[in-house]
Amino acid sequence: MSDRKETKLTAHEMMKLHVEALFTHDESMRLRTINEPWPGEALAPRFFLGRTTDGTALCRFRYDVSEMLVKQLEGLCANEPSLRDFQQKPQHFEAYMNLLQGEQFTMGPCFLVPAEAASSSQVVSITRENGMEFLRGSFEWLIEEIDYAQPCVAFICENRAVSICRSVRITSRAHEAGLETLDEFRGRGYAAAVVAGWAMEVRKMGGIPLYSTFWGNLASQSVARKLALSFYGANFTVY
Repeated sequence: MSDRKETKLTAHEMMKLHVEALFTHDESMRLRTINEPWPGEALAPRFFLGRTTDGTALCRFRYDVSEMLVKQLEGLCANEPSLRDFQQKPQHFEAYMNLLQGEQFTMGPCFLVPAEAASSSQVVSITRENGMEFLRGSFEWLIEEIDYAQPCVAFICENRAVSICRSVRITSRAHEAGLETLDEFRGRGYAAAVVAGWAMEVRKMGGIPLYSTFWGNLASQSVARKLALSFYGANFTVY
């Protein structure tokens, strides 16, 4: 997809791409499972709320949430204000938790990786063919998933991967980034380089590269700042 087409996407449209990348849906657009590209299915949360910077909110519900409860929640979602600070809980946070009898929730910012994000000559695309060479001594556990989580890009230091970004949620239109950096190599800019390199590969495939994280993950938020990622909203889920 070209950059020109990307710029036409509203924050609400990007949030829609985000939720459809995160979870599988049935014909009624009810949530079913977490959309992991590798084998196995984990149940989706009961409720998803995506608040956006353009003042809209998008909500989705798992297949087993009653219609009566859906109507109540939809009314609250429609009354959510425009998002400015991703650390601010939804306006109706307590009502969502009470109505759903929620046991836990997640929340965090959502970004688009811009085309101008700068990568590095030290990033390499990782496939099954070169995986054993670069993943040894650090990311061997990725070998079993490497065919599913593509594209996968690594920052190579002393002939081994020290930071990796790969597609961990995939649809025909968008990919969500999964980022891992070895502890001893954090704070050196390697994570930002692999995210930018991964985004380039996603665009080559015709997809839109999305990056999201949790509100308490300061390291991941630092990567977003370094790359000047385009903030379009925040997600909120209740299990």
